[in-house]
Amino acid sequence: MFLKISTIVLIPSLIIQGNAVKKNTLRLPEPDGNRHGIIGTGKPLSILILGDSAAAGVGVETQEDALLGVVLNQLKNQYEISYRLEAKTGHTTGEVIKTVKNMSPRHFDVVITSVGVNDITKLTPPKNWMKKQQQLYAEINQKFMPELIIASSVPPMNRFSALPNPLAWLFGQYAKGMNKTLGRFVQQQVNMQLIEYDLERFKMLNLEMAENGFHPGKEIYTF
Repeated sequence: MFLKISTIVLIPSLIIQGNAVKKNTLRLPEPDGNRHGIIGTGKPLSILILGDSAAAGVGVETQEDALLGVVLNQLKNQYEISYRLEAKTGHTTGEVIKTVKNMSPRHFDVVITSVGVNDITKLTPPKNWMKKQQQLYAEINQKFMPELIIASSVPPMNRFSALPNPLAWLFGQYAKGMNKTLGRFVQQQVNMQLIEYDLERFKMLNLEMAENGFHPGKEIYTF
């Protein structure tokens, strides 16, 4: 109720600040590089990454420096990895669900997801978002039968330098509510883990966001 009331009260400011952010925030492209293939030597391992711009690697120039590249570099000396990246800037949970539904059924050992920021910018209530999340992971389990699903938490958008207050504060409240419900859900699943996006820790280690103040920088992906 508090979040709903806050949203209604702040609507005039949200409209003004939201338009300003869209106009002034630097739009970064998705990085170049292979999005599917086989790499490494060792025991076979299949990995699928799904989600939004953070999953796609926006904030760096090549996939080697993005989430996909970091995961592959950490595992390629121990595993022969069959990998696939299905992520797009701007995707909400609903659009990621559509992506999964359009993919052919096949087994992936590990599925990594990153989604939530675009649901927040559309002011999706945490309860509604969680219903979509449950649908997403049901689709993933049915379509890909993974041994492990790694879900990234929603970043604390109140710490994004590209966002002014009260817009940043409100988005931070949405993120907090989403992460709370997502955490409870993950704890109840036998094949899921939650990775928290700890921007405060990144700042303490002098790890920087991308130049637009809205996406992870190279060091954060590597970390």
